Amino acid sequence: MIEKQNIPSMMIRLGAQAKAAAQNLVNADSRAKDLALRAAGAALRDRATDIIAANNHDMEDGSKKGLSSAMLDRLKLNRDRVDGMAQGLEDIANLDDPVGAIIDSWQRPNGLDISRIRVPLGVIGVIYESRPNVTADAGGLCLKAGNAVILRGGSESYNSSQAILAAMQDGLTQANLTTEAIQMVPTVDRAAVGEMLTMSKYIDVIVPRGGKNLVERVQTEATVPVFAHLEGICHTYVTHQSDPEMARDIVLNAKMRRTGICGATETLLIDQTAADTHLPTILHALAQAGCEIRGDAATQALDTRVVPATEEDWDTEYLDKTISVKQVSGLNEAIDHINCHGTEHTDAIVTDNAEAASEFLHGINSAIALHNASTQFADGGEFGMGAEIGIATGKLHARGPVGVEQLTTFKYIVRGSGQTRT
Repeated sequence: MIEKQNIPSMMIRLGAQAKAAAQNLVNADSRAKDLALRAAGAALRDRATDIIAANNHDMEDGSKKGLSSAMLDRLKLNRDRVDGMAQGLEDIANLDDPVGAIIDSWQRPNGLDISRIRVPLGVIGVIYESRPNVTADAGGLCLKAGNAVILRGGSESYNSSQAILAAMQDGLTQANLTTEAIQMVPTVDRAAVGEMLTMSKYIDVIVPRGGKNLVERVQTEATVPVFAHLEGICHTYVTHQSDPEMARDIVLNAKMRRTGICGATETLLIDQTAADTHLPTILHALAQAGCEIRGDAATQALDTRVVPATEEDWDTEYLDKTISVKQVSGLNEAIDHINCHGTEHTDAIVTDNAEAASEFLHGINSAIALHNASTQFADGGEFGMGAEIGIATGKLHARGPVGVEQLTTFKYIVRGSGQTRT
């Protein structure tokens, strides 16, 4: 156990090591980074038994602490999920290296050649809670983009994350890259988080992945720039001009595929004119899947299993088998409701009307807007990014899934032939 008074010096040491590693990664060969990623994926599979054993320990502790079913689902690892992490690293390795890519280039009348090229951000701090897979996803994405990373997992996933970290560092070693490119804070003391948030000398950006309390603390205390989203209050809006079976299938998947992820639909909006034709089958499918339905008065009248929704429900991220349902007069009311109660994360429309779809997609303020697809596609892997370090809902630098390109910035390279400025 690290004594609290030693945490500041420990964090400075981690920061200095990460900054040195980041400098070494700036010119790292793409083949070396990809070798490290593939070797880390192989190490995850080889160490699967140990990783699952560590996770079982975390799961037992989590159950004793009374973690919710949604939190336990986020925490749980099995062979398939370990294999998924390994596959994610291999997918990242298969992506083009963003570092050094020319974004744009032009020549000035005076003969200067100017290029804007991608470069790493530097050192990234990732603070997360119960999802141990973030250890692999974040480590892999940061490495591919040429960044060093300092990971701070939650106490509930500590053993799992440490086991995954060992596999990630195996990969770095096999590629002759410094293991200090991917480090983890070796304490669950929350004082370490406070130190990270103010380490602007060493950390270039903080990415929080966790609940509302964590993200609020990061946004309040950080002196380092932050990529963050506070909550994922996602909506699916069903118009009367849609196929009832498609609408049912999309809503069921958007809510129930995995209820504990930030892209899960929390509120269903449906046209009043579709209440009789679409809503009964949607409500029945949700109820059959074990979902609690909280609805407005009109929706309660259609199904006795619907309980009354309160005003608070429209602003709630359940992360569980609960959904709120509201009937709306049409497209404008749906857009207004989403822009008022949503969190600019992910929202979808189900409609056969192309004009309505276009108005919705451009009218909502969300980072991700979908037409005739489940909100559960709000994921970097599903976007072809290999994985993601999180979903950013801010409007500066990164927005939506934060993949390898979003973990870079750019610089201008200017080449001349002796020009001087008058």
